[in-house]
Amino acid sequence: MARISLTPRRTLFYRIMEWYSKRTYGQVLDPGKALAHHPRALWSYLRFEQSLAKWNKLDAGLKQLAVMASAASVGCSWCMDFGFWESHKQGIEVRKLRDVPAWRDSDVYTPMERDVMEYAEAMTANPPTVGDDLAERLRSGLGEPAFVELTAMIAMENYRSRFNSALGLTSQGFKDSCDLRDAGRQAAG
Repeated sequence: MARISLTPRRTLFYRIMEWYSKRTYGQVLDPGKALAHHPRALWSYLRFEQSLAKWNKLDAGLKQLAVMASAASVGCSWCMDFGFWESHKQGIEVRKLRDVPAWRDSDVYTPMERDVMEYAEAMTANPPTVGDDLAERLRSGLGEPAFVELTAMIAMENYRSRFNSALGLTSQGFKDSCDLRDAGRQAAG
């Protein structure tokens, strides 16, 4: 249960954010509702997320796996739910998404994907436990611009996951809509 009211004042700014969120995601995102209690924090967050969406130095699939591995490390069910939905929309294989919490025991990942998820976990640890060998493999394998983007995305997911977890925000059912689509495809096929 959320530790903060998810019914902020219905200012003009909140109503615009609410309209955009419903149009884009089908519902108003709980983190947006929570942030709306502090309009400047919400505005800053939205601007930063819009900027992040334009970054393109890192492969989108690697980016999503890193974000989900970080969210899994923190234990943020809201981020795992939304991340699954977002990644599924981008066409990432469902088995890869389902296996993220136990990626070390799964055989569906490439060596680079494994390094990315290991890096996400190492960055998310408190204190961070990133080793030089892993960082060098990623830097040389991805290139410096993509390595910087990977690092920034994991840091941002730490912000998201820790914010959502601390406020008690939990799954909003995004993953369920993916499961329904997958079941429909299997029944049709």
